[in-house]
Amino acid sequence: MIYLRGKDFNTIKIFPKRQILDERGCIHHMLRSDDEEFLQFGEIYFSEIYPGQVKAWHYHEKMVLNYLVVCGRVRLLATTEAPSKVEDVYIDEIFLGPENHVLVQVPSGCWNGFECIGNEPALVANCASIPHDPEEIKRLGPDAFDENLWFNHAR
Repeated sequence: MIYLRGKDFNTIKIFPKRQILDERGCIHHMLRSDDEEFLQFGEIYFSEIYPGQVKAWHYHEKMVLNYLVVCGRVRLLATTEAPSKVEDVYIDEIFLGPENHVLVQVPSGCWNGFECIGNEPALVANCASIPHDPEEIKRLGPDAFDENLWFNHAR
C-alpha cells in the first residue's frame, strides 16, 4: 500500500524562501552560499514541464537536489524506498508554486519525481550539489510504484 505524507517529511527537507514584493515586481530567493542547507555548487538547470505531464521516477547515488518552482505549480513526490521491495511504501508529497515558495532538498539515495498541476507549464530550478553525471542516475517510469499515484498520468 502507498502512504502519502503531506507533512512530517521523512525523505525531503523544506526551507522557506524569502520573497520581496514591491510595485515593480518581486524578487524570489532560492539559495545562498551562506544558507544552512547549502552543501556545494555543482550546476543549476531548469526543467520545464507541461500541464498534464509527469517527470518520474529518478534516483541519484551522489547528487543532492535543491528544487524550487520558478513559475507554475508542481506536485513533488520522494521516497527512500525502492519500488516492489517492500509492501508498504511511504512517500513524501508536497505542492510547490506561488503559494508555497520553498526550496525542497532531496538527498542522494531517494527516488523522486514531479508533475505539473494546473493549466500552465511549470519551471523547476535545481541547484544540484554536483554536475550531472549519467553514471550516477537511475530511472524508472511513472508507474513504478503505483499506476494511480500521479494525478495527470495518461494511461
